[in-house]
Amino acid sequence: MAVLLNELFFPKTDPHTAALLSSFAFCSTFILRPFGALVFGYIGDNIGRKATVIITTMMMSTSCIIMATLPTYAQIGISAAWIVTICRIVQGLSSMGEVMGAYVYMTEITKPPLRYPAVSFISIASTLGASAALGVATLVTKFDINWRSAFWIGAGIALVGSVARTRLRETPDFIESKAKAEIKRKKKLEMLVVQSGEKKETVNRKTILAFFLIYCGNPVCFYLLYIFFNPILMSKYGFSTSDIIFNNFLLANIDVVSCSILIFLSYRIYPLKILKFRSSLFLIFMAFLPFIIENTTNFYHILVIQFLVLVTALDAPPANGIFIKHIPVLKRMTATSFIYALSRAIMYVITSFGLVYLTEGLGYYGLWIVVIPVTVGYMWAVRYFEKIEKISSLADPA
Repeated sequence: MAVLLNELFFPKTDPHTAALLSSFAFCSTFILRPFGALVFGYIGDNIGRKATVIITTMMMSTSCIIMATLPTYAQIGISAAWIVTICRIVQGLSSMGEVMGAYVYMTEITKPPLRYPAVSFISIASTLGASAALGVATLVTKFDINWRSAFWIGAGIALVGSVARTRLRETPDFIESKAKAEIKRKKKLEMLVVQSGEKKETVNRKTILAFFLIYCGNPVCFYLLYIFFNPILMSKYGFSTSDIIFNNFLLANIDVVSCSILIFLSYRIYPLKILKFRSSLFLIFMAFLPFIIENTTNFYHILVIQFLVLVTALDAPPANGIFIKHIPVLKRMTATSFIYALSRAIMYVITSFGLVYLTEGLGYYGLWIVVIPVTVGYMWAVRYFEKIEKISSLADPA
């Protein structure tokens, strides 16, 4: 919805300034996510996973209601831009606890091999949400349906989700770890320690680094897929805002199919093998991408490029459950949410603002400066988790 919202809530400017404003509006959703991760991570690790997803869903609903009733820039001026940016920040904060809370919840209540498709299904739900939003945006732009209906629908879904999540049960892993911590506290064996005191509860810094590098991949691919090519399609091939939204709607639907295939494969093929294969293809593709973009002659070429980015993207599914389980239970919500949020905040700022200047100075070859290091780091992280998975399986054959 960003393309449509920027036209409604931000002033019209020259193309360069418009690109920076668009980047600011896009990044505002992610920059404060690490703070939300700390808040909701604390709630999740101390009160419970269930409380986190209920609170964050209610926040999402409230921000949707505000955006559904907010006057546009033409009606109230720059105040509209600030309010919509604040709403995006609230959505970013709440989605942080909601998404990672769901990942952690599913990781803790399922066992392999069911864990891999079960946790990855959250990615399908997220992509379906994006597809639904783009579908509504397509109806708005193609058939002049009121754009506010998208946010009323979102608010309604969030309210229903909040009520439904009150029926969730807390995860056994969290209950067991909290019970152990309480016993230690009462016995006063380890003061001011929220862990069980066992060696396995120590956070490994190398694991945290690998977790961070894994989740740096998705923002780069997301930006390439849904944002980077929009100016090319609009300036070179005459795409309108509605054309861009419809194009992204088609990509989101293909993404749903792609995620579904990955989930199916993860039940039969070890997830880390899938990620190793995809990242190898992505690295090869990125090596030729600048040259390919320079030699496009029609918009179908761009669509093929976007499709290839989608099917080879650096992403965590279907191995989310593997990455999350290597973080100690009573630090899991805080650590995973914070690192997940931090990776997105950093990478969306780098891609959104950095690529504006890199591609201006170096052409499309400026993509290499961002994409290649991220890809290499991602590939190292996958191999690191593969190594510690082997070690953990030897230590606990069951």
